[in-house]
Amino acid sequence: MRMPIDFEDKMKKLLKEEYEDFFKSYEENKIQGLRVNTLKIDIEDFLKINPFQIDKVSWIKEGFYYGQGQRPGKHPYHEAGLYYIQEPSAMAVGNILNPQPGEKILDLCAAPGGKSTHIAARLKGEGLLVSNELYPQRAKILSQNIERMGIKNTIVTNESPQKLSKKFSGFFNRILVDAPCSGEGMFRKDENTCNEWSLENVHMCSNRQIEILEEAQKMLTPKGVLLYSTCTFSPEENEAVIDQFLEKHPEFHLIKIHRYEGFEEGRVDWIHSSNEEIKNTVRLWPHKLKGEGHFIALLQKTDEEEIHRKEKKKGTKKKIDEKLLKDYYDFANEYLLKTLKGNFMLFKDQLYLLPDEWIDLEGIKVLRAGLHLGTLKKNRFEPSHSLALYLKPQEVKQRIDMNDSQIVDYLKGESIKIEGKKGWNLACIDGYSIGWGKISDGILKNHYPKGLRWV
Repeated sequence: MRMPIDFEDKMKKLLKEEYEDFFKSYEENKIQGLRVNTLKIDIEDFLKINPFQIDKVSWIKEGFYYGQGQRPGKHPYHEAGLYYIQEPSAMAVGNILNPQPGEKILDLCAAPGGKSTHIAARLKGEGLLVSNELYPQRAKILSQNIERMGIKNTIVTNESPQKLSKKFSGFFNRILVDAPCSGEGMFRKDENTCNEWSLENVHMCSNRQIEILEEAQKMLTPKGVLLYSTCTFSPEENEAVIDQFLEKHPEFHLIKIHRYEGFEEGRVDWIHSSNEEIKNTVRLWPHKLKGEGHFIALLQKTDEEEIHRKEKKKGTKKKIDEKLLKDYYDFANEYLLKTLKGNFMLFKDQLYLLPDEWIDLEGIKVLRAGLHLGTLKKNRFEPSHSLALYLKPQEVKQRIDMNDSQIVDYLKGESIKIEGKKGWNLACIDGYSIGWGKISDGILKNHYPKGLRWV
């Protein structure tokens, strides 16, 4: 790989005698991994059906490497949301953030969704996750990945940090800022990132990262945790950003991160700071471990503001006329073993089940407000793909377990000749839901979304 001259010169000065090992790592193949979605399948059960050659990632129990030539993204298990394809170093972020069920969490720069879906799995369906992305097209991809992983308690927003901080002051228990960066740690994975790199871009990213952190900290509760991460090696975007943030915000301190094998402490000597606390951050290097480059800092806010803090008002929910829900309840009574109940919201004809921990989203661009149940049409309810991926086969009255040939035809969007009960059936692969089909006269009419179908 041909890297920018300025980048090479910079890394030679920083790494000195380590530079040759660092440079050689870019001659090796990129590292690839998948993370088991424990919302849908236990790790042990996944290992029983796993069709790939995989090795354990040492710093996360759900993470596995897969080898060159394998294509887990083209397997039905991927469409069923049994795992998320994620670079192994990036998996460390969700693990270090350590979300707890019931907490309110914000992923401020969330697309494409690897870290958000990891957080959601750790929440186990309890609490609230707000996954935000500034750019609309990336926000749509984020929303699709939230759907595929069968997540019910996540709100996907498309807003600026400034807009969110005005709305959610002192609200979240944990906040993740996986900041936009110069992407140096991803050169081996994405050559476009390498081609677009410049010293000017590094400094531009640094300024933007400081601005994002400034907005993020406003939304944190006292004693709350803020995790800052990047996939770059530049001290200007890593240690220097944290040093500047701590200088401005003495109410924060750095939590020392457990150093798994290959994790190294932050380099305070590279930014000429006197703050030795910077060593509590960690760096992941491609020549020190089996993964790409990453930087992680874990900050905690003191509780000094506790006595001044007023209880935040929860959002008020508009009551839905129960008559409008009749068709949904009819569907649920006929096809579900347990009707999903809770706080409903209608966006035109689209019915959502809101997270139990609801918040006021007035004035905020929302792409997904919890679990999308389906569409209320004239005198009938049509279940959504999101609902199919959320449900477990044992939660429905009618299901179709497809063989290898049938599942490929299904993912292509084809109708299938099949035996089964008339009406809506949950299509399944090896006991895991993958979509809806509707049987009539021995034919399964395919309801797999057109935009997701295999070519």
